[in-house]
Amino acid sequence: MSKLTIVANIKANPDKIDLVKAELLKLIDVTRAEKGCINYDLHQDNENPAHFLFYENWESRELWQVHMNNQHLADYMAATDGAVDEFTLNEMTIIG
Repeated sequence: MSKLTIVANIKANPDKIDLVKAELLKLIDVTRAEKGCINYDLHQDNENPAHFLFYENWESRELWQVHMNNQHLADYMAATDGAVDEFTLNEMTIIG
């Protein structure tokens, strides 16, 4: 089983930056405590405060899938409905 890296880009609507940031911050401690989470780091772009990025590493894709189905992710999706302009997620594998 190989480790999985996730890069998630979240771009908030300009008038919803504070809301999205607050909701993203709520995910950190609960996710870091999940089985299989190696790191779960949230970043905010220095030039564009509406752009957030999660850099995550998981012990396996299966454990990441458990995370993706947890209630706190559903709560985040409900709280930020209509507040996120763009979301992209990349599943990646370290090669070097």
